[in-house]
Amino acid sequence: MIFDLETTGLDIVKERVIQLSYIKIYPDGREVRGDELINPEKAIPVEIEQLTGITNDDVKDKPTFKQLAAKLSEVFAGSDIAGFNSNHFDVPLLAEEFLRAGIDFDFSKSRLIDVQTIFHRMERRNLAAAYKFYCGRKMEEDFEAHRADQDTEATYRVLMGELDKYAPGANEDPEKVLPNDMQALADFSKLNDNVDFAGRIVWAEVNGQRTEVFNFGKYKGKAVADVLRLDPGYYGWIIGGDFTYNTKQVLTRIRLREAQK
Repeated sequence: MIFDLETTGLDIVKERVIQLSYIKIYPDGREVRGDELINPEKAIPVEIEQLTGITNDDVKDKPTFKQLAAKLSEVFAGSDIAGFNSNHFDVPLLAEEFLRAGIDFDFSKSRLIDVQTIFHRMERRNLAAAYKFYCGRKMEEDFEAHRADQDTEATYRVLMGELDKYAPGANEDPEKVLPNDMQALADFSKLNDNVDFAGRIVWAEVNGQRTEVFNFGKYKGKAVADVLRLDPGYYGWIIGGDFTYNTKQVLTRIRLREAQK
């Protein structure tokens, strides 16, 4: 599953999706494309209108994310998920939208492949440069800039180009070999040990065991399970605070797991 979002801004907690596009690729090679304009239930800033070409008039009569959430959840379910800068922005924001809509979509069951991370670790440039490098054409020759459907298509072509360029036997540099394998691509895309998308909780070694630890505040570096046991009020502070829904979701799952021990 390749996907891309256009949004009202860059704040994962506060902003909303205005366009979601995807290409779902099945094991037999069949491809299904989808493209939705979405009413964000808030005004699209002028600079975003100028950037994307999507206006408030374009989305005023479109369905809200909540109205589309069940359908989109079915589309994404069971898929490995890829995008451009998706692990840092699109997936976390999509997770927030699902949770606001009352759908607990578990992204941990999907392998997350960030095409930008692969590109940056191999060549270190942006999508337009990636398109020219891997596809041999200027992006503006084939697409409109800053439209999710256009960027999704370009990202798909770049990923296919990456897999061709770094296929075993296609490159003399042994450090530039990348197998066409979803787990390998997901592992290569991963840049950190975040447990939640915002990085408030991370994986770390504590007393010789890999466990979840807080990555901020007065309990930074402390095992989450230990903090929840010794200072149960800290859970309530986070749940009532200005943290992402995903951070609260992850913390709640840890709390429930520990309570069952």
